[in-house]
Amino acid sequence: MSSTRPTPRVIAVVGPTAAGKSDLGVFLAQRLGGEVINADSMQLYRGMDIGTAKLTPEERGGITHHLLDIWDVTVAASVAEYQKLARARIDALLAEGRWPVLVGGSGLYVRGAVDRMEFPGTDPRVRARLEAELEQHGPGPLHARLAAADPDAAAVILPSNGRRIVRALEVVEITGKPFTANLPGHESVYDTVQIGVDVPRPELDERIARRVDRMWDAGLVAEVEALEAQGLREGRTASRALGYQQILAALAGECAEDEARAETVRATKRFARRQDSWFRRDPRVHWLSGAAADAAELPGRALALLERPVTA
Repeated sequence: MSSTRPTPRVIAVVGPTAAGKSDLGVFLAQRLGGEVINADSMQLYRGMDIGTAKLTPEERGGITHHLLDIWDVTVAASVAEYQKLARARIDALLAEGRWPVLVGGSGLYVRGAVDRMEFPGTDPRVRARLEAELEQHGPGPLHARLAAADPDAAAVILPSNGRRIVRALEVVEITGKPFTANLPGHESVYDTVQIGVDVPRPELDERIARRVDRMWDAGLVAEVEALEAQGLREGRTASRALGYQQILAALAGECAEDEARAETVRATKRFARRQDSWFRRDPRVHWLSGAAADAAELPGRALALLERPVTA
């Protein structure tokens, strides 16, 4: 960086799972004098460490990380609640002259934190009816209905994520418009630079498979068993997390553990494609190669991008 210290801006490091966002976020916070704000919806949960690839305290490199481990696994996630928490932390860091470095692959959470976004209200009767349908028939038929009403929303919401499907259908019914039509244009409320970490699909798929192997070896099954005792299976959001959902099924005798492991790899690859599709739609994201061949250059390129005047 130049000798003149630049005015802090919000940095958002985004992209698919296993792309290398967390390490880049730590590096930028170290070099710029910043702190990391988590934007991964599942890392908000206490105890969900191995399966979410949450950085260990040592891996955080002395950088303060905010909005990790704030909810019990029984709490249903709320983007609106996350928005309030993230903006309060962003505002505090900017007031201190520090760089907020938002890191995560949950696209709606990133937009909720930095974009001009207001969330439609809720109708308890509509919500209760949709949740009853979810309980009776499972998420499949509801996701098919969402695909017909709002293909864009169905493309980025996992077919297994019943809670988000219910919310999207509720908004469609209340507003008479597609769920995605209620998302605003790409208008930031902060001076924001978004950096996308781009990894070629074959390499990313290999990373995902290796990561799942490491998670199993590190004790993911035991982690899920411990969280099950804390109410994980009843948690509407946490129980649907990749890896956790599959292991819960194995623990319930619905499949063998090796099948759960293989399905975790497949589901994570599908999810990475959805993440990539979401962020590619945002013209403000500056994509940098996170491929192994370019790994040594990625931090420097990110810093160079921040030295230039860029428009979020």
